[in-house]
Amino acid sequence: MEIIHLSAECYPIAKVGGLGDVVGALPKYQNKLGHFAKVVMPAYNTRFMQENEFEEVYNSWGNLGERAFHVRIKRELTNKLGFDLFVVHIDGLMDRDLVYGYPDDTERFLAYQIGVLDWINQWEHRPDVIHCHDHHTGLVPFMTANCEKYKSLNQIRTILTIHNAQYQGQFGWDKLHYLPAFDLWKAGLLGWKTAINPLASAIKCAWRVTTVSPSYLDEISHNANGLEGLLASERGKSAGILNGIDIEVWNTANDPMLDKCYTVRTVDSGKKANKEALCAVFNLDPKKPLFTFIGRLVGEKGADLLPDIFHNALAHSHGNINILVLGSGDPVVEARLSELNNWFQGNYNTYIGYNEKLSHQIYAGADFLLMPSRVEPCGLNQMYALRYGTVPIVRRIGGLRDTVVDIGDGGFGICHDQTSIWDVGHAIGRAYDLYQDKKRIKQIRKDMMQLDHSWDKAAQQYIDLYQM
Repeated sequence: MEIIHLSAECYPIAKVGGLGDVVGALPKYQNKLGHFAKVVMPAYNTRFMQENEFEEVYNSWGNLGERAFHVRIKRELTNKLGFDLFVVHIDGLMDRDLVYGYPDDTERFLAYQIGVLDWINQWEHRPDVIHCHDHHTGLVPFMTANCEKYKSLNQIRTILTIHNAQYQGQFGWDKLHYLPAFDLWKAGLLGWKTAINPLASAIKCAWRVTTVSPSYLDEISHNANGLEGLLASERGKSAGILNGIDIEVWNTANDPMLDKCYTVRTVDSGKKANKEALCAVFNLDPKKPLFTFIGRLVGEKGADLLPDIFHNALAHSHGNINILVLGSGDPVVEARLSELNNWFQGNYNTYIGYNEKLSHQIYAGADFLLMPSRVEPCGLNQMYALRYGTVPIVRRIGGLRDTVVDIGDGGFGICHDQTSIWDVGHAIGRAYDLYQDKKRIKQIRKDMMQLDHSWDKAAQQYIDLYQM
């Protein structure tokens, strides 16, 4: 089976969040099952693009209405990611440093989708599946089914995976002319409420819809930023498939980013060495329990509460805990978190920004990972933490509910029910008590590291879905 994954992100080429990790791993595991999965993504101005070799496989022009754009598609030559990678160069639109955040993002991602379909349209054969990830690729199912120029593609199975239903890519009807010609009676398949909505269109037009965890499929029936009714009506073609993690990248036994690699057998000494190295860099005491937060500093992650949570925890612990933050996002939250450095030197530190190597080192060196999310469709951080023997402290929501069992229920994590200062503070207190029980936390670490959250099962579930 030939599978084309379309995505705005793919690790290690360009990653903003979990979407990049998923698309950077799932195709590799599908190939291991004997299929032919490839990724086609935009070509941004990233380090990966500058340091690797590509060959051009397509050179043409596309159109956004009357606006022409130059498209070049190139293939990475070495297959170093475990799957064929194709990148879409669009002069003046995609050749930028950032993935998102530009005022013309609508034009950028629509041109990318049209460029990809123009390319596939001139193939001598047809792929079996086009797997679309989030709203940036959400108009592909509509265009393959309804645009006259792509009528030869209308029997290709299209799959939509919703990584986060809060972001939908809406834009005004004044830009309808950007799309290739289609029967205007079908325009209702594009819209939701008063705008063209790529995510809503994909939900309507894709052959199947998936979410990145079973619990998230249930949750978006009542919390999907206005799409609740549509998702309920399309529930019959929807499924929740829990994401996995790439256990070749996230492997404590041979992770090149760690100061000391370790296994289940050597977890105590391994984590101790990585913690000492980490604490030396950030002026923390390795003898104290180390709590950490890794991720985007946005409301969905509960990050707006972190400054107050951390202030209370540090003040009430009388200097008996350490906290380290790695993340970026809301400038106000960034500033408040950085300000805590002045109050709690020696017990608290921050790294504002994105640093893949440091994230690996923190997972290996920390004792606890905080995820007080308001929305968490799947969450990968808690799976990385489990794999590295770090106890996750999570709110029971989305994929966190599906992957973390509380120590009070015979599990290996610490769970709470609300994203609130009190709930998270209470969870930190429980974690501190657990840290004092050396025998118990040692066993929990070993149990966590032996959990299987690899992509093997999920990759097969997607194959089964394609074949339905």
